[in-house]
Formats: sequence, structure tokens, C-alpha cells
Amino acid sequence: MSRRADGGTARMTLISFVVPAFRVQGYLRECLDSILGQPETDLEVIAVDDCSPDASGEIIDEYAARDQRVRSVRLSENVGLGPARNIGLDQAVGEYVWFVDGDDWLVPDCLREVAERLRATRPDVLLVDHVRTHWNDTATRSAMAEVFPESPGAATFRLRDRPEAMRLLHTAWNRLVRREFLVELGLRFSDGWYEDVSFSYPVLMAAQRIGVLDRVCVNYRQRRAGAITKTRGDRHFEVFPQWHRVFHLMDAWSPAVDALRPAVFERMVWHYLTVLGNGQRIAPELRPAFFAQITADYARWLPDGGYPVPEGVEGVKHRLVAAGRWRTFSALRAASRARDTARRQARTARRRVGPVARRGARLTRDGLLREYYRAELRRPVDPTLAVYAAYWYRGYSCNPAAIYEVARRLAPGVRGVWIVRRDRVDAVPAGVEYVVAGTPAYYRVLARARWLVNNVNYPDFVRKRPEQVHVQTHHGTPVKVMGLDQQRYPIGAGRMDFAGLLRRVDRWDYSVSANSFSTQMWDRAYPATYTTLEVGYPRNDRLVTASPEEVRRLRAEFGLGPDEQVVLYAPTHREHLPGYRPPFDPDRFVAALGDSGRLLMRSHYFHDRERRPGRPLDVQRVRDVSGYQRVEDLYLVADVLVTDYSSAMFDYAVLDRPIVLYAPDWEAYRLARGVYFDVTAEPPGAVATTFADLLDLFRTDAVRSDAADKARQHFRGRFCHLDDGRAAERVVRRVFLGEQPEPSAGC
Repeated sequence: MSRRADGGTARMTLISFVVPAFRVQGYLRECLDSILGQPETDLEVIAVDDCSPDASGEIIDEYAARDQRVRSVRLSENVGLGPARNIGLDQAVGEYVWFVDGDDWLVPDCLREVAERLRATRPDVLLVDHVRTHWNDTATRSAMAEVFPESPGAATFRLRDRPEAMRLLHTAWNRLVRREFLVELGLRFSDGWYEDVSFSYPVLMAAQRIGVLDRVCVNYRQRRAGAITKTRGDRHFEVFPQWHRVFHLMDAWSPAVDALRPAVFERMVWHYLTVLGNGQRIAPELRPAFFAQITADYARWLPDGGYPVPEGVEGVKHRLVAAGRWRTFSALRAASRARDTARRQARTARRRVGPVARRGARLTRDGLLREYYRAELRRPVDPTLAVYAAYWYRGYSCNPAAIYEVARRLAPGVRGVWIVRRDRVDAVPAGVEYVVAGTPAYYRVLARARWLVNNVNYPDFVRKRPEQVHVQTHHGTPVKVMGLDQQRYPIGAGRMDFAGLLRRVDRWDYSVSANSFSTQMWDRAYPATYTTLEVGYPRNDRLVTASPEEVRRLRAEFGLGPDEQVVLYAPTHREHLPGYRPPFDPDRFVAALGDSGRLLMRSHYFHDRERRPGRPLDVQRVRDVSGYQRVEDLYLVADVLVTDYSSAMFDYAVLDRPIVLYAPDWEAYRLARGVYFDVTAEPPGAVATTFADLLDLFRTDAVRSDAADKARQHFRGRFCHLDDGRAAERVVRRVFLGEQPEPSAGC
């Protein structure tokens, strides 16, 4: 309890969550939501932006502004995970502290049981269970069931009574620590990598009351890129001083902890061998030195009475470490890896026998062309060739077209060639060089181009050569979930091959992003090592730079008078509902517009092969523009956009003209397809959920109300602030000319 100013007492917050954030913008929202959405609300969150170069700090500020339980701490320099946790700890006021990493998240409703256990037993440390969550949305259980084969129950214990507790993962986020106990102990996180080691083990050794809750509470995200466990380098040698700190503390606390030395020593050797055995951490040339340091620490810290050496192969490794026999250890490791590789190859060969037998030696035309492609891969890359494509070769459009046009001007030495389907050749502008998909020329340019630019992925057969640069421009700011996030919404994902998707994503060198929100979503939906170019959307440059004269000319070409109110209706498609069309009656709609109203209707490009004749329309006032190639022209001639969950709203908002969100199936769409944010709560303008409401908005001119204008301004500020007409130029200068962007202010 704490003392109030009036002499009374105030109830102490039960749990202080300390959430350090560095390069976790794609995951931080999920982390914070998982904490703040728990049924137990007696908590606070101290979120520490460790001078992150991404949008983590802005996300923290956003949450702090709308939830008084969140406190934002913005650091002016990067201090590292351990010191960032210490800074958060210093500001915590809760009875218990829980250090949760910004890319992990809590299991729903787990906090109720955690709080009940804390209040019932008042432990110094409460250990909780976790699962490792992988990119394919599968989970691997922890060692909890092995360490405690029978439920540990609610009783507390000291470590010397149950030293097996040390076999649980030695992280900070799978334990809650009583704050006053931690302060009295004077224990802090050290800087450097593996900072958990010199915190987690000493906390257990010093605790008088340790509790275990065998309930999964934490999803420990196994990131494909960005984690230190998947980063090679000599910083992994920092594991040694972290363990040295543990033993120095044991010396200082002797003799109270002497009985724990054998178990702690075994954990040290186990951890060293785990780091060494992970091929993604220690480069081959560094392994002998790392092994030598293990041997040195083995001799230095070996307890007088020995320790429990593991059985089997692990025990052999320990004995080789003790003897300093690196060559034997390395040979044993190589033999084990060779055996595992042979087993994998045998399984792969068995899977391929059937298809190969059925196919025989017959080479189809496609097979011959693929052979031609492989032959072209052996020829040099053309240092002047750039290949462009959009929407699975549907033609000349979108961000790639905008980049192509600027590259012709700023990088005239680069030859641009487009790939188009045979049925879209007529839509290619005059003077634009192209090849037809599926022809020998198509395979040749894919094999030999220096740059490959696309707003979707190139086919799986395309091989990324070391000299090639792949630029993924994307084709919209996402409302619906994308990439790996679709795994949680199988209805919308269909039969998507997520492993194949990641192989395609791994080819990317650059990912073009329209805004910070898109960057955050791409980070989690497409985790890989590409460089993000957060520069605005190239295709929107034209919306910024188009003159009034150009707009008048376009309207005249469409047969639209200067005083007519032109509405563009552009709904998105529903993957989970093939053939679905939102309820929309064009004749009733134009009647609601009045005599001066005109309607342009554009279906999603996924429907370009599904054209079905509909009932006759008022051709004077309603026009189907689904086949029109450049959607930017349609935006420019329209006075109002009506859409639902399409990325069209983000592009059209650049024009600062009225937008109406027509969302008749929002709840069903949100639940089945999955969305990144509630577009009905943060809309780009007026909102209608029924067709009758939509008609009323236009009859009453509520599409231009003060509330609609205010919503649009907020929307534009969040999503369109980078669209200044120079996005394509920024991409060209970075990708084709090699110019580096100016350094940002601050850290």
C-alpha cells in the first residue's frame, strides 16, 4: 500500500509491465493490445522507446494518448535491451514487475489466473509457461511439463529445494518479480547481448518464495529476421561475461548459494553449447575461439565436488569441452549434421519419385522454355536492363508505371522493358518496350535484368541472382490482413502456400511503403531482410501534380461536364465470397444524386475475367469503367469516391475530396477476412452501412458535412503525409542511382 496526501492509503497497482521497444513496429500493437485487453485491469504499462529507428515510439505515444494506464518513455539514444528495462523498472510503481518484449504477446485471459496466484501466494518470483510461436502460426511447448511432470501447484519454494526450476528458459519475460524484492536485492540488467542470464538466474537464487503457474501466458515469437538468435557475429561472445557476472554474484553471496553451484554450472555449459551449436549465430571461423573460451570457463568455474554430467551425446560434448578437444568435438558435430542431411535428402527423394515417374522424360513447351531460362541464367546480367510488371502482367499501371516514367527521365541509361499478358498488349502505351509473358523473350529478360520491379511477386520459378535487385512496390495501403497474418483467417486465405510466399518475399531487396502504417503491417506480414523505402506511393504522384487544366481535359474526354457531380464507385472483392457484390442499385443511386449526377462504376481487377452482362443501365448517367487502365485518371475526374475496404480510399484521399465508406458487410468481412484497423471507427469521411443510408448521405449532402471533413483530414494526416509528388523520384534515386536518403533528425 502507498500513502496518500490526505494521510490515507492508496492501493498499489498489482503489475507493472515494462515493454522495451526497438525495431518492433510490426508487432508492438499486438503486444500492447494483448496486455491492455486482459480482463484483469489492475496494471500499468511502461513502454520504453529505445530510440528505435522505426515507428515504435509513435505507436507508444498513440497508446499512451488513449489509455491512461500506458506511460511513454522516449529515449534520446539507443541504450540496449537491458538498460531500457532498467529505465522502465525505475518508473514502475506496481507490486510486481513483468518484463515483456515488444514483439511477444500475452495469451488472452491469462492475466486473471496470474493475478489470482499473485494475490493468493505473494511470491518473490512467479514463473509462468510460454510457447514458441513460429511464422507458420504453429507453436512449440516449453520444457515446463518435463521440468515439472506433476503440476507444481500453488505452493512456493526456494531454489535449493527445487533446483530443476533452473531448467526453464532463462528469460526475463516468463517470470514476474516482486518489485520491492528486486529493489532491495539491487539487481539490474546489464548491457550487451544475453542480458537475461545475469538477471534471471540470480533472481531465482535470491528468492525465498518461488511460485510456478503452469499456464501458458506468453507467446514467444520466433522471428524470421531481426532476432539475435538468427544473427551471426562476434557479439555472441558476450554470453561469457554475462555468465561471469552470475558466478561473481554467487561468490559474493557465498555460502548461502554454494549448494546451487553444480546446477548453475551445468546450465552454463548447456547454454554455451546451445549458442555454439546454432549455425545461425557463430560463424565457422569463430567457432574454435568460442569453444576455447568454453573450455576456459569450464576449468575456471568447475565446482569442487563436480556436477551432474548429462547422459548420452550431450555428456560426450561436456567431456570434450573439459578436455579442450575441439577437433574431435567439431568432427562429432559434422557427422551428426551429415546424418541429418542424408535423412532429409532421402525423404525428399521419396516424395519426388512419384511425380518424376509420371512425368517421364517428356519435355513440354513450358519445360523447354524453363530450360532456356536456366541457360540464360548462366549468361551475364545486363547492367542496363530493368524489367517492370504490374498485377500479374495485366498491363502498364500502378507504382511500377510511375517509377518507369521517372526512371526514363532521371536514369536514361537504364532500358525499361515491361512484361504483359498477350491479351493486354494493346493497352501498352506507344513507345514503351514490352515482352509477352510466356515467350522466350520473357524468360530472357527475367534471367538477365539488373532490376526487377513489380507490385506483386514474380512467379516461383524466378531465381534471384546475386547481381539482381528486386523492388516490391505493393499496390495499396492495407485494410485487410495480408501475408502471414492471413494464417489466422483461413476462410480468406484459401489455399495460400505461406512457405512459398516467404520464399518469394526473400527475393525482395526493397519494399516501397506509402506510409508508416503500411511499413508496420508489411514488417509483420512479410518478415524478411529487405530494405523499406517509406517514401509515399509513386502512383499517387500524378494526383498531386495534375493541373486543373489536365483535370478539365480528362473530364471532357470522359464526356463529363464541368458542373456535373461525378461519383466513382470502386468496391473491393471478397476472396471468401466468390461472386459477391455489395448491394448497389445504380439507377436509384444516380436518382439520389439529382439531375447533375454522374456515376462511374469500377469493379476490382480480380473480376476482369468475370464480366457478366447485367441489366441495362442509364448509359447517359452511369458508365462502367472497369476496363479503364489508369485508375489515377478516374480519381482525377471524380468529385466523390464511394468505396468499402479498398485501398482506393488511401489514394483518393491525396486529392482531399469527399470519400464515403459504404460498408454493408463490415462485421462479416472483419471476422472472415481479417482487418488491421476498424475503418468504420477511423473512416476517411462519411460512413453508410446500408444502401438506404448511402442514398441519404447524398440526398442531404452529408458527404460534405463538417464531421466528414474532419474525419478526412485526420485520415489524410495519418496516411497521406508523404504523398508530395516525388515518391517515384525518391525510389529511382535510391534504387537506380544509388543515392542515399538524407539522415533523419534525432537518433
